[in-house]
Amino acid sequence: MSEQIDQARRATPVRRSGFRMLLGAVGIGALVAGAGTVSGVFAPGQTAAIAQNLSAPTAATPAPAVLAPVSFADVVERVKPAVVSIRVKTAVEQTAGREGPSFGLPDGHPLERFFREFRERGGEFGRRGERQERGGQPRRFGMSQGSGFFISADGYVVTNNHVIDKGMEVEVTTDGGQTLTAKVVGTDPKTDLALLKVQEEGNYPYVSLAKSTPRVGDWVVAVGNPFGLGGTVTAGIVSARGRDIGAGPYDDFLQIDAAVNRGNSGGPAFNLNGEVIGVNTAIASPSGGNVGIAFAIPTEAVQKVVADLKATGTVERGFLGVQIQPVTKDIAASLGLKEAEGAIVARIEENSPAGKAGIRTGDAILSVNGKAIASARELSREIANLKPGSSADLKVWRDGATRDVKVQLGRLPGERAAAAGTPSGVEGTAETGRLGLRLAPAAGVSGLDKTGVLVVGVEPGSEAAERGLKTGDVIAEVGGRAVQSPADVQKAIADSRKEGRRAVLFRLETEEGARFVALPTPPAG
Repeated sequence: MSEQIDQARRATPVRRSGFRMLLGAVGIGALVAGAGTVSGVFAPGQTAAIAQNLSAPTAATPAPAVLAPVSFADVVERVKPAVVSIRVKTAVEQTAGREGPSFGLPDGHPLERFFREFRERGGEFGRRGERQERGGQPRRFGMSQGSGFFISADGYVVTNNHVIDKGMEVEVTTDGGQTLTAKVVGTDPKTDLALLKVQEEGNYPYVSLAKSTPRVGDWVVAVGNPFGLGGTVTAGIVSARGRDIGAGPYDDFLQIDAAVNRGNSGGPAFNLNGEVIGVNTAIASPSGGNVGIAFAIPTEAVQKVVADLKATGTVERGFLGVQIQPVTKDIAASLGLKEAEGAIVARIEENSPAGKAGIRTGDAILSVNGKAIASARELSREIANLKPGSSADLKVWRDGATRDVKVQLGRLPGERAAAAGTPSGVEGTAETGRLGLRLAPAAGVSGLDKTGVLVVGVEPGSEAAERGLKTGDVIAEVGGRAVQSPADVQKAIADSRKEGRRAVLFRLETEEGARFVALPTPPAG
């Protein structure tokens, strides 16, 4: 046996090359699949036969634990039916003048058409874009793909937000080949998670979220839809925990080495019990392909976000109202702290929960509800995981001593409904006819700090959807006039029609900031 191992090592070349890390943006859409060699995989409790074939260790060298080879087939057989492929129809941005670069070709060149059609192969994965003529205006569509998984028998599906973001139509394809239509129940861009619900009734196979945190070195099995190849299974181990890759304010990723590629985004990573330990979201790669470094959202975060999205269509997070920064060694020394731990308060917002509780600038927050805080990012995660209105017991370091401070948390500003239907508690919705919008007054909507008219629904394929309007956007002005109600919007559209304008200008307040969108003036009636 030892001679065979030595021969195998000599026969295996080792390639060394430079490597430049590129984080697959959370929108890269790929994760989870990677073939792994399982001939070296062993399971406990089956050691006797192999132990007889090994050389006896010396007295000075303790015998290593010996494990017998196993297959992942039983786990895969149980979980694979619950994993789905997701196909999303998206609008392709129109550009003024010529569509894209001319590649240095003169007008009318025979290759010009080739390159134009090449650009029109819409979507992230090279699918040909559809063209649709409406009102004489050409519109292009792209197709993107991702992965997801059922979490309930009645058809709720978890995936990444970036998989379905700005999608006009969403289809789910099961492992058995059945294609289902799905609606977006809610999204959470801050964690890049989304919850879907298939429209067809059925009793769907589903998987459970793990309640325990995996250890570094634990096996992980991934199933997904890389490059459109649905039902692909890969395996590896948990390589690290608590990774911050700069994807969002609450980064706390698992790092895994199961092969992950484009199209795996939103797919599950399983432990050997068939429980989901993470949602695959991003990769580090110089080429965009698998190099054995993938990142998954741990189920601790998934459980809370999914529960909130299912209940209300949005995620509620606690709000302390402070700007914080890490406690470095120099800062710790200046404060008299023995260790560089916690988060120091750099600024307190006016009328914030922290200010009302007596928190001061220069305080170092060391723990929340008895849990030690190692960093500023960890403090942000802990506060965000608490419900608005709940109390939090903080231990702070001030003037060379610790103090206990009780804070009643507020609601994180800017959190607003992102569901594809009417958010809970929103009354007085109204339709805008052929524009495809459902609207409601923004005033009084829980968690919304803007005035105007809230978009609570966008019809797939409508004029509004094709121009990128999304549920959760706030309409501030229409035709240069401030609006506060759906009736104001309808009146402004009618006035534009009477003035003979072919389009009406909307000013929107979105998560990305303010922007203008021109929508065609719909005919009367």
